[in-house]
Amino acid sequence: MPVQNKSLALCAAAFMLFALSLPPIQAQQPSPKREFRGAWVATVLSLDYPDRPTTWPVALKEDWKNLVAGLKAAGLNAVIVQVRPAADAFYPSRYAPWSAYLTGQQGLPPEKGFDPLEFMIAEAHRQGLEFHAWLNPYRASMNLDTTAFAPGHVFHQHRKWLRSYGGRYYLDPGIPAVRHHLSSIVAELAAQYDIDGLHFDDYFYPYPVADAPFPDSSSFARYGARYDSVADWRRFNVDRLIQMTDSTLARHKPFAQFGVSPFGVWRNLADDPRGSATQASVSTYDHLYADVLRWAQQGWVDYLVPQLYWHRGFEPADHTALQEWWGKYRGKARLYIGHAAYRAGNSTHEQWRSAGELPAQVKLGRANPEIEGAVFFRAASLLENRLGTRDSIQHLYALPALLPARPGASDCSSPRLKKAKTKRKGNLIRWKDSRGTAEARQFVIYRFEGQKAGSLEEARAIRYISPANRGQRRHKFIDGEAQAGKAYTYIITAVDRARRESLPSRPAVVQP
Repeated sequence: MPVQNKSLALCAAAFMLFALSLPPIQAQQPSPKREFRGAWVATVLSLDYPDRPTTWPVALKEDWKNLVAGLKAAGLNAVIVQVRPAADAFYPSRYAPWSAYLTGQQGLPPEKGFDPLEFMIAEAHRQGLEFHAWLNPYRASMNLDTTAFAPGHVFHQHRKWLRSYGGRYYLDPGIPAVRHHLSSIVAELAAQYDIDGLHFDDYFYPYPVADAPFPDSSSFARYGARYDSVADWRRFNVDRLIQMTDSTLARHKPFAQFGVSPFGVWRNLADDPRGSATQASVSTYDHLYADVLRWAQQGWVDYLVPQLYWHRGFEPADHTALQEWWGKYRGKARLYIGHAAYRAGNSTHEQWRSAGELPAQVKLGRANPEIEGAVFFRAASLLENRLGTRDSIQHLYALPALLPARPGASDCSSPRLKKAKTKRKGNLIRWKDSRGTAEARQFVIYRFEGQKAGSLEEARAIRYISPANRGQRRHKFIDGEAQAGKAYTYIITAVDRARRESLPSRPAVVQP
């Protein structure tokens, strides 16, 4: 056998062995039609964005476009972006100075009047991703160097609101004026920006430092007289912030989602009959004073993303058991799972040195009907592709997915689909907004083989999810993957701000 042919034969044999090792297609887990697929974009210390602090708009734009394009290519449909890392801002704010993590110096604005947040939201929407604004409400600094604070920082504006703890400054949650200040920040964001959601992470009262109580005794003496314990009073303070945020967001952006990503253990079973079978040294209820279950039961939050950053089988906090536990206690909130992409290939635990750990966790969530998505920490960690993490997630997210919708009928009418035509580059589909679809945020293009439409409930029927071009009523899509000589049937729906689909358009058939 000639060397070239022999090499081809060996390659073919190797491929056949690889193919035989794969599970059969019908045995693979189906991809859901609706699924939240997000990533946290950390800006503190410029971890994920920007690549390096700068005032130059061109660099800030390019960094963001590249990041969003990478996440989109990985199959994600949402970003949760840290726009207030530490009493600073990635946008012009009445209540906080420009962030040093954006421009290199606190209080220094970008050049040419550039508004990064406005651009980031528009670009995310252009690429078909939702934008959730992530705030750290109480953290006021990452260190105690007050010389770096701009005149507009809360240290200079309201020094009595701050407490020094663990080498950082925090706003005291027990002071009512602090809550009103934070509500004003939420109102400013919601009123001025086209955000799809607002997000708090796990930092409420700070994580405890050994033998160092949080210094809020004076606040408790003034505001906590009717409470039996400091712990109950602290939980009330955080409850009030959550309630006020929920009502403020509803007033200014009623369609926007309010989400929280708590520490992964609410309480241990040893401390509460509702607790999880864990032995965590810290819990969100007892140490961060965040009664997340109450918020979910009362409907104060729209979604929860518990940070389950442990591997499956981890004895003190088993990822598998915690997914099941949160599914049981999610209350009225939607549940997405927070995954530790940063640990893949970067941990002393052997499980995190396995390429299969992270995708297995996502599959575990998909098998639980109470779980409707996943969020990865952090964006850059996912895109680094250690152990092929990005490739694995991209494979799981190969089919597009709509985001989970709010209950109720869509505000949009059916799009007006014109005849589909075969062109040199593929099948051309054109449609127009119908009356009532002016506020459509996306259009969903369904494709079926043959001259008859099938079920719109199957993810595999979705050919493409097209962002709506604001201000335009005429739209088109070229299906470059359509096979020449085949008949196809196309249907289009419109998606409103609450992620709800309209009734389908009439079908359009492309004849062979």
